[in-house]
Amino acid sequence: MQRALVVDDEANIRELVAVYLQTAGFSVEQATDGAEALTKARHGSYDVVILDIMLPGIDGVEVCRRIREHSSVPIIMLTAREGDLEKVAALEIGADDYVTKPFSAPELVARVRALLRRAGAGRPIGPLTVGGLSLDPGTREVTVDGRHTALTAKEFDLLHALLRNPGIVMTRETLLDAAWGFTEFVDARGVDVHIRHIREKLGDDAADPRFIETVRGVGYRAIREGS
Repeated sequence: MQRALVVDDEANIRELVAVYLQTAGFSVEQATDGAEALTKARHGSYDVVILDIMLPGIDGVEVCRRIREHSSVPIIMLTAREGDLEKVAALEIGADDYVTKPFSAPELVARVRALLRRAGAGRPIGPLTVGGLSLDPGTREVTVDGRHTALTAKEFDLLHALLRNPGIVMTRETLLDAAWGFTEFVDARGVDVHIRHIREKLGDDAADPRFIETVRGVGYRAIREGS
């Protein structure tokens, strides 16, 4: 049974999300504030964390940052605003996805399932390599010149999509579908945020790329060896 941690200071929201997740077959634990969330995330083992940004004490932004220091567990942020800046900010701090309040509980469960499906789905056997970059779909490990590089679930899925198609330009919409499984509720700029994070972790310079090239106005492509 997959385990979820639901963090929100509003009891009605926590209970609503918990009921829907339990109906979908999840084991659910709850936290009411940032401090409790960090304690449970540090000592528990979860498959997904659903985290409200606006929390008393330690807010969701800081909670996400601290979890990312030791874990790549998928994180879905609950945001209270429609603005693009808050959505992009959620991705900037290491979240894999976001849902704006008020939200549809069935949609949230669908997002959780899509996120976990992509994190644990069966992949082709054997690593994919581009130069000194290697991605193993089976173990979900990434190395650069033999050095292990930790990526979040969404970062891994985006890089995987690119490396499966070396030399082929992939639009932001195609990458959205590959990593999220849908494009209707996700801003394409989220792809740009994640690509920037991937480049930073790989040590890939956007101005002189070794692994990922930006195709202006279109999207991105993995650089094929010898190209």
